[in-house]
Amino acid sequence: MRDGVKLFTSIYIPKDLPGQHPILMTRNPYSCSPYGLSSYLPYWHSYQIAYLKAGYIMVTQDVRGRWMSEGVFKDVRPFNASKKGTETDESSDTYDTIDWLVLNLKDNNGKVGVFGISYPGFFSTMAAASNHSALKAVSPQAPVTNWFLGDDFHHNGAFFQMDAFSFYAAMGFAFGVPHPHPVDVPAASTGFPIHDNYKFYLQTGSLKNLTKLTGDSIAFWNELMAHPNYDAWWKAHDARNATKNLQPAMLWVGGLFDAEDCWGAWNAYKAAEQNNPGKAFNRIVEGPWYHGQWANFDGTHHGNIRFGSNTSAWFQQHLEIPFFNYFLKGEGAIDQIAEANVFLTGANEWKSFSQWPPEGIHQKTLYLQAGGKLGGNKPTVAGNFSEYSSDPAKPVPYEGFVHYNRTRTYMSDDQRFASIRPDVLVFQTDTLTEDVTVTGNVVADLLTSISTTDADFVVKLIDVFPDDQQYNDIDIYAEEDPVTPYPMSGYQMLVRGEIFRGRFRKSFEHPSAFIPGKPEEVKFELPPIAHRFLKGHRIMVQVQSSWFPLVDRNPQQFTDIYHCDLKDFVKSNIRIYHNNLLASKIMLPVLP
Repeated sequence: MRDGVKLFTSIYIPKDLPGQHPILMTRNPYSCSPYGLSSYLPYWHSYQIAYLKAGYIMVTQDVRGRWMSEGVFKDVRPFNASKKGTETDESSDTYDTIDWLVLNLKDNNGKVGVFGISYPGFFSTMAAASNHSALKAVSPQAPVTNWFLGDDFHHNGAFFQMDAFSFYAAMGFAFGVPHPHPVDVPAASTGFPIHDNYKFYLQTGSLKNLTKLTGDSIAFWNELMAHPNYDAWWKAHDARNATKNLQPAMLWVGGLFDAEDCWGAWNAYKAAEQNNPGKAFNRIVEGPWYHGQWANFDGTHHGNIRFGSNTSAWFQQHLEIPFFNYFLKGEGAIDQIAEANVFLTGANEWKSFSQWPPEGIHQKTLYLQAGGKLGGNKPTVAGNFSEYSSDPAKPVPYEGFVHYNRTRTYMSDDQRFASIRPDVLVFQTDTLTEDVTVTGNVVADLLTSISTTDADFVVKLIDVFPDDQQYNDIDIYAEEDPVTPYPMSGYQMLVRGEIFRGRFRKSFEHPSAFIPGKPEEVKFELPPIAHRFLKGHRIMVQVQSSWFPLVDRNPQQFTDIYHCDLKDFVKSNIRIYHNNLLASKIMLPVLP
């Protein structure tokens, strides 16, 4: 690199294919192993073998400060648009790498592409900002974009403790442990003393106790704890800062059921649209996938929800590979890659849109009503509300069964376990007499009062299947059945759930306490959906104030959540109003 630091890079070059070859690269903080000359398993057991067969030069690189590379690693290193001399960021490291590759690799055609999923998706965004003249095409996939507003470790300011603690300290590779010198083996992790995650996080108590378990060496964990609000530090770490003046063709990719980075692809694509008016090629793909499922061989289902086709293979063959072939090899066509290529669940079909959100959508307002009703008529009765008690000692689980790691299927799992709890409000429509197709951001607009000074609000949009749903066959008399299908009659499919930390209802930068008993508005967007609620189904909304242990518990007092004690956690009585003056509602972007 320009400052003398060396980055470890693995290069797979065609041995017997004549001609000049394009370069396709992934920059990776998770190791570009296997190291050495004896194996190339990353491609051999992947759809990416298609690139080898087509004569691509495939490159993987350990980013600065990770694994076999030199230097100091910084999480989501801020983009520096005004670098001088030997100053570096991830975009300059990409630039210097591309420069070396095109000058030193024999028989390359001078065209480079970059792609990657999750954290490598972040590095792909940074690569696009390098604007090296040889960089022609970039595909950030589920790119880490903003770790306070929507990706991985925070959603709307609420801390996703399971993912953060597991990732930085407890998982097998202990990502947060620093690499002071090049290594080819993972660091030791803390592990979990209890393999029931609900019990483990409940017994651990407040976040300060997780910090004790994490230890002193994990710098980014301590930075998370030191920045509870959306301050200048967080804003500098927003990858959207690198989406101005983009020169390469861009193909953003995300998963509708991505439990980790559902927010990033949508919002980075949107920022690139706004920051590059008139850009020739800036497109987005959203499929019905968990995190990275589009790169797997099986895209036929998510948990219990089936799609009727292999959506992953379709994406690979019809979108990603043609994208790189066109821009790096000058082969094929890209006519089939629309501005927005989105899989519509429920209908189980791919849809092509000329813009996102699609043209012609209209807002359908569904009001929360007395008696657990949900409908288009604004309440006319005075004083109505629904109430529940939120008890931090008995938080609402995000899944209905005992397990160890955070599941990836919770994004579409059955919500019947939650609908029977007294601290979860349930509102649902009558049986639909026609299909309702929703494409875009759902808006939750709650009118609420609480008995304390802070609270979280979880809103879940759910597709309720008919009681006579013939989704699969259940033999209720089977005594031995190694693959018992899940009973889908009456299934409550989570289409989208999201949490909002109430203290940020007026500003993410400047949180404010609630006045006990005073009605206030808590209004927020849920990440976009693309789903058809079919005739004969119902639309359900659930409202609750904990989602545990997915998200840390709010002490429900306006205090420093990251450093408070267990004694600071109190019950709160939550009212959700649905009357003629205070009408809570859900707004759906409906496609005719």
